[in-house]
Amino acid sequence: MIDDINILADYLGPRDLPALTPAALVEKYGIPQADAFVLFGGSILPGGDVFAAAKQAGIAKKYIIVGGHGHTTDGLRAQAKAVFPDLEVDSLSEAEIFAAYVQRKYQITADLLECQSTNSGNNIIYLLDRLNRHNIDLSSVILCQDATMQLRLSAVLRKYRPELTIINYAAYQVHVLGKDGQLAYDKEIPGMWPMDRYISLLMGEIPRLRDNKDGYGPLGKNYIAHVNLPAAVEEAFARLRKEYGGSVRQANPAYKSEFELKNGRRRRDFC
Repeated sequence: MIDDINILADYLGPRDLPALTPAALVEKYGIPQADAFVLFGGSILPGGDVFAAAKQAGIAKKYIIVGGHGHTTDGLRAQAKAVFPDLEVDSLSEAEIFAAYVQRKYQITADLLECQSTNSGNNIIYLLDRLNRHNIDLSSVILCQDATMQLRLSAVLRKYRPELTIINYAAYQVHVLGKDGQLAYDKEIPGMWPMDRYISLLMGEIPRLRDNKDGYGPLGKNYIAHVNLPAAVEEAFARLRKEYGGSVRQANPAYKSEFELKNGRRRRDFC
């Protein structure tokens, strides 16, 4: 069971660079800077630390935070309040929470915020619209999302901008191990998901990534580009399903996009 959880974690939360440095970018992609580094609000709070490290390293030309109100917002608010108790977060979007966090902790400011998106699909659509409104062109982009959702986020972007060089850098990397007869994490990560929630998030990704009538691929809901799920990942999921059958996270209709996409653009104001 532990091995199967870690198989899903490694697959779903890729980091395409060994470190967030210009040297690592040059070695792998032949560029000293990406056009943008984008942090997405579904991440736990340490995503803000990664964002700050990226900006301090000068790894991109623009630094953007995306995220409105979704299924992870309440948890992010609680994490931010734990670090900065005087921070008023109840009315803030995820992008605004992260922006406040990195400003207070690192005196770092994002170049752009997108504060209306509610799920991975419109995270990307609204981001692209925001970039278009500011005449920011992309040929390469580094995406940073919670490790449970990183792979799917990049598959959404590939659907709309397949020509881009998309570089994944998950907000954290962690493995599960056994400790005193219980599941535990192999390292301490501030704000990390409770174990049951973490497993639910991991397992919820596999049905979404499938390219069949029930999945999010082109043969199903057509929310993402085609993903080839490795046999080892499907087998790990099937074994975990026997143990955690009721733990697969279901989509929450409360966060379904409220707009009709027309010509790839969304027409409304942003924060």
